[in-house]
Amino acid sequence: MSSTPDLSPAKWVKSSYSGNGGGSCVEWAPNIAASGMVPVRDSKAPDGPALIFEAAAWASFVAFAKTCDI
Repeated sequence: MSSTPDLSPAKWVKSSYSGNGGGSCVEWAPNIAASGMVPVRDSKAPDGPALIFEAAAWASFVAFAKTCDI
């Protein structure tokens, strides 16, 4: 059984791919990611839930996203 990590020390960083117009804004916490977990949240709802990914899964997602022409 896994437990929910404490994200209170998280220092959130907005994705460089997020627009400045308030649209699709994704934040992640690199200081927590060093533990092997990558928390991701919607910057428009900072008190909402965060998704937690294993570092390898997040790296695969980012690599794939970089290949997309959006």
